[in-house]
Amino acid sequence: MFKTAVPRRPPDTAMVAPEVTLTHLNRADGSATYTHNGYSVIGAVNGPIEVQRRDELPEEATIEVNVRPAIGVGSPRERHLETLLHSTLRSIILARQMPRSLVQLTLQVRSLPDQEASTGVNSMLTLLPHLLHTSLLALISASIPLSTTLAALVVAIPSASEPLVSPTATQLMRAAPIKSVHVFAFSRNRRLLLNESEGAFTHEEWDEACEMAEDVCCGEEDGGGVRLGDAMDVDGEEGRENLEKWLRAVVRAKVEREQRWKKGP
Repeated sequence: MFKTAVPRRPPDTAMVAPEVTLTHLNRADGSATYTHNGYSVIGAVNGPIEVQRRDELPEEATIEVNVRPAIGVGSPRERHLETLLHSTLRSIILARQMPRSLVQLTLQVRSLPDQEASTGVNSMLTLLPHLLHTSLLALISASIPLSTTLAALVVAIPSASEPLVSPTATQLMRAAPIKSVHVFAFSRNRRLLLNESEGAFTHEEWDEACEMAEDVCCGEEDGGGVRLGDAMDVDGEEGRENLEKWLRAVVRAKVEREQRWKKGP
C-alpha cells in the first residue's frame, strides 16, 4: 500500500490535488481510495474471476459495476450511475483478453462535501468524475488490461459569469444560479468517452464547454492537462501538475513497489 497526499486547503480556495491510496483492501484483487474537493470514494476490483453461466460471454469478459451511496441503500440514481460507468469503462477495458470471466467493480461513496445539498446542482453529475477516476485507479491496481487511460471533469455554466471547470461545492454556491452542468470524459488520444449534460443550454454553449474540457483533459504538456493545483508528492517526486503525469507516477510507483523483491535485501 502506498499513498499520495498533499496539504489540505479551505474549500473556497484553489483546487487541491487529489489524495489517493492504492491496494489497501486485503480481500480485493485491486483497490483505490480517491479523495478530491470534498468527495471520497473507495473502489474495489475482483477479477478476472469465474462468472455465472447465465452471465457468461463466450468471447469477452463480463463487466459488473456496483455503486453504493454514502448513506442508505441504492436507488435509481445509483443504477443510472452504474449504467454510465459500465458503458464508459467497457470502452477502455480489454475484455476480449479475458473471455468467459467476470470483472467486478464495487464503488463505495465515503463522503460528500457539506455544501453539496445547497449548490442547486444534480449531485449525480458532480460525483461522476470522482467515480470514474476511482474506477480507473482500482482497475490499474488490479492489473486489469486497459487500452488507454481517461480523465473526467465537470464544467458548470452559471447565468451571470464565466464557465467553471471542475468547481468545488463552494464555488457552485457562489456562482448560483447555474444554467447547466456538463460532465465530459476523454481518453488519452482525445476520444470523447462520456458526455452527460443537464439544464438549459445552446449548442454553442455545449460546444464551448466540450472544448474547454478537452483542452484541460488532453492538453499538451506545456499548456494543458488537468490542473491539480498544488504540486503533488508521489513517492518523493514533486511538481506533477496534470492528471496524466500524475496517473503515470501512481502506476510507476505501484510497479516499482511490486518489483522490489527482484532487487533483493
